[in-house]
Amino acid sequence: MIKLKTVSVDMLTFKKKLSMIEQFAIKDFLFKWVGGPTEGLDDFLPLEYTENVFAKMEAKQVTDLLINQDEHFRYATITEDNQIVIGILDSNEELKHRIISLDEVLIGKHL
Repeated sequence: MIKLKTVSVDMLTFKKKLSMIEQFAIKDFLFKWVGGPTEGLDDFLPLEYTENVFAKMEAKQVTDLLINQDEHFRYATITEDNQIVIGILDSNEELKHRIISLDEVLIGKHL
């Protein structure tokens, strides 16, 4: 099980816009993080770029991608400090944010 640092949203400053490079970087990161599904990320986890409130790569529909067994992936974004953050819904449907640590990325742990 991956341990992700949970933070309150007031501790984060999200980017208002993401460049095409940042959008592709998020998709590439997610593809590698979930283990490179054979059907491809767009089939496994279709994402769309949105800028409502802040910029993010958001799941187009409710996803079955579970994190820590009872949390559903909603979106991924980047903070002004260039941290990758995922938004998840917990079992109570409360939105939480998790920072993905560089160690998780380098070690290549999967969800």
